[in-house]
Formats: sequence, structure tokens, C-alpha cells
Amino acid sequence: MRSKLVAGNWKMHGGTIQNRELLNAIIAGTEELGEGGVAVFVPYPYLSQSQSILQKTHVSWGAQNVSQHDKGAYTGEVSAGMLMDFGCRYVIIGHSERRALYGEDSHTVALKFKAAQAAGLIPVLCIGETLDQREAVITEQVVAEQLDAVIELAGINALADSVLAYEPVWAIGTGKTATPEQAQDVHGFIRDRIAASNPEVAAELKVLYGGSVKASNAAELFAMPDIDGGLIGGASLIADEFIAICNAARN
Repeated sequence: MRSKLVAGNWKMHGGTIQNRELLNAIIAGTEELGEGGVAVFVPYPYLSQSQSILQKTHVSWGAQNVSQHDKGAYTGEVSAGMLMDFGCRYVIIGHSERRALYGEDSHTVALKFKAAQAAGLIPVLCIGETLDQREAVITEQVVAEQLDAVIELAGINALADSVLAYEPVWAIGTGKTATPEQAQDVHGFIRDRIAASNPEVAAELKVLYGGSVKASNAAELFAMPDIDGGLIGGASLIADEFIAICNAARN
């Protein structure tokens, strides 16, 4: 039985005072979930603060992006080794905003995935389609291409030490949400595709749903057989809302 994971992606939000209040509320409100069930992904400048507050608690932390390079003349970039220095357990790889706004293609995402694992991080690999792609009925083709790029570079067994997040781009920050059945269809496709190469990896792999998850729809989404939690955006910045989503995963 796969355990659930609820991961909060703060994106470019935060401040030292607000962060402290939010993190302390999350610690107190999700204590019954135990180790490994909750994670937050904070902007780079707040990794030290997050480490200070969250160490020795049940809440894990990570970064929202990482360079594919170990070191060098890459102004503004952050390596996986640097993230390890701040106690990160996870890093988001290939978020739709990185793909759309910063031109990260599937090969670059695969390189970042491999670099993260080489340093000891657990990559949270994001895959998903745009509204145009869904309406063109090529969701499975798009998701397969994004997933296969990582498998071809890192190998199918590398997925055993990762988390996947299916994020329909048309349902991020738009107020639209895939129905539980729509989300399950894609999650099932992802798991079946992996199972064709390695059934054991597919059976154990956590596949999160990321697309306007709220306290009001979390329980219904998390009840689907192939949805193992959520990658939460805006709702992760509101303590009561995020805690309610975490509790929906527990139930």
C-alpha cells in the first residue's frame, strides 16, 4: 500500500515572518500524519529558515528547481549539492511554469532529474498537458514524451527513487480542476506505462495530482486508486486550507 504525500509548492511567495507562522501552523496541524506525509517547497532564500524550523519535525522541505550542472560559471543557478547543504529531501523538476516560462524542454528536465538523484535528492517530476493539447486529444502522447525522456536518460529503475506529479496545465491557477475521473485516467495511464517496463516500480511509485487542489475537492481526488496525494499551489499558502488537504490524505 502506497502512503500519501501532500506537497506544498509556495512558488515565488513568502517572507520570514509569514513563513514562520505558516510553518509552525503546519507542524502543529499535521502532527498525526507522521514522517513522510507532508513536504513544503520554498523559494531558495528561505531554505535556511525552513531547515531551522522543520528539522526534527515530521515535515520535509525542498526546493522548486535545480541546475543540471554540479558547479561552474552559471550565474544565478543553484546546484543539487547546494540544496543538500540545507537539508532538502526533495526538489521539483520540470514544473509546467519552468517549461512554459523558461523554456525547459524534456531533455533539460531529464538532466536535472539525474543531477538531483546523483546528489541524493528525491526529484518530484512534473508532467502534464496544456489546454490546447487536451482539446487536441493528445494528453497521453504529451505525458508519455515527458516521462520517456527521463526514462531514456536515467533508466526505468531511477523512478523508484522519485515522485511523479501529474499537473494538467489548464487546471493550475485557473480555478478549473480535472474531475477525479479525468485525473485518475491519466494517473492510471502513467502507472500502466511504467508497469510495462517494471511492474514493481510502478506499484510502489507515488503519483501526485497537481491542479487546483483544495480542501473541498481533496478527499474525492485522493480516493482515486492511482492518486497518491497532491502537489498543492495556492492553497499551500493558507495554513487551514493546507492542513485540511493534508488531513484529507490521511483519511
